[in-house]
Amino acid sequence: MNQLSANLVTAATVRGEALALKCGAVTFTYAEFNDAAARVATLLGELGVGPGDRVGLMLPNVCEYPILFYGIQHAGAVAVPMNPLLKAREVEYYLANTSARVLFAVETFANEAQAGAQAAGTHCIIADDDLTERIATATPQPAPVDRTDDDIAVILHTSGTTGKPKGAALTVAGLARNAEIAARTLLSATPDDIVMGCLPLFHVFGLTCGLNAAVRAQSALSLIPRFDPRLVLDTIAADQATAFLGVPTMYSALIAARRADDDTSSLRVCCSGGSALPAQVIVEFEEAFDAVILEGYGLSETSPLASFNRPDIERRAGTIGVPIEGVEMRVVGVTGEPVGIDTPGEIQIRGHNIMQGYWNAPEATVAAIDADGWFSSGDIGTRDVDGYYRIVDRTKDMIIRGGMNIYPREVEEVLYEHPAVAGAAVIGVAHPTLGEDVAAVIQVKEAGSASADELRSFVKERVAAYKYPRHIWFVDALPTGATGKIQKRDIVIPDDVLDALVAIS
Repeated sequence: MNQLSANLVTAATVRGEALALKCGAVTFTYAEFNDAAARVATLLGELGVGPGDRVGLMLPNVCEYPILFYGIQHAGAVAVPMNPLLKAREVEYYLANTSARVLFAVETFANEAQAGAQAAGTHCIIADDDLTERIATATPQPAPVDRTDDDIAVILHTSGTTGKPKGAALTVAGLARNAEIAARTLLSATPDDIVMGCLPLFHVFGLTCGLNAAVRAQSALSLIPRFDPRLVLDTIAADQATAFLGVPTMYSALIAARRADDDTSSLRVCCSGGSALPAQVIVEFEEAFDAVILEGYGLSETSPLASFNRPDIERRAGTIGVPIEGVEMRVVGVTGEPVGIDTPGEIQIRGHNIMQGYWNAPEATVAAIDADGWFSSGDIGTRDVDGYYRIVDRTKDMIIRGGMNIYPREVEEVLYEHPAVAGAAVIGVAHPTLGEDVAAVIQVKEAGSASADELRSFVKERVAAYKYPRHIWFVDALPTGATGKIQKRDIVIPDDVLDALVAIS
């Protein structure tokens, strides 16, 4: 049996009446959850979906998502999670790239989903009352379809910062073991826990460490369709949530939104991933919420967990911890050979968490995974003498100013230390003589204020002179993606900055 499906069947067998899913006033016990998933599997069979066929999921964090996802797993099919905000041409690409037979889409964005599905030749089903009725009247599939550990369970498309998105083909065993490790050693989850499901389930962090880990631990999952800090804080208090998973921008937002009378005392553990968490944010959050944050690291291609700061060993703020069990990591130089302690290089990963490959992209797969099974992450990091890893930056984000390498992450850390800074993104801008110059986009706190000159001086005092941002501008909000991660590719350089650069030449 598919191990993911087996986890749900086991939970329904031993804790059938326990709460499994909650979204607002809508709830499902584990027995109801598994029964609905079994009915979805029957419906998929009636639609001609068989083992290995691809099925798109284009929904926000509502109870239908876990039910459809596990229905796909029960049917032995492959889930293709998709952002519900995708436009028709993007929907068409995802579906065509995977030859998906069916797409389940949220009613709110039905037009884009249907247009994209029609262009790709995919049958589109809107998640509305009619679908609910079809599921309720279907006969439950007696048992999940058998799948091997090496069979593909999910195809997750990368963010596509360069070129078209690639579909990371994740196996049954890779996802199941990642979820088990997340539940046992990261969350230390038990059936008494309530996990906050704020991270999108169409993102690998939310899917594995939220949904699949909760099912593995037989915990309850409280879903938030769209992240809103006030709603999250109110839900933590109402549900007495014990675990929270988020990205750095979420933690910053919760700090800003928290009131003195908010009851967050139930929080036991918080986990951060997606991008590096500024040290200052860790300090402020833990002081305000009296809950520890465990920072980790992973990618779509690694299911996602590769390393994290475990609660049972020394936690080192600012690091991504140590590799998870059964996984190796190393730092290599431009020649592909391992570099020394505390020396920057590209992080490579090998183990059970690595994807089978990029779907229908053999050349990209060979470029990413070498003959010995090492996956090249594209992230620049270091390893200290005790085996803790630290992310310095993405290779493509590195700024080369007059021949000097500058890692934006280092400058961002300093900016976050300024009391007025709520968000910061450091990027390279074209320079006629230096090649690139350093620029910073700043979002200030609601009650804060700062000038460009003040921030320049603040950073210049704390880093080498060639690293501080010469160009600084302010925005009401930094552009973020579906998971809340800052999207540097969407930053717009103001005309006055462009004019200043032209004047230099």
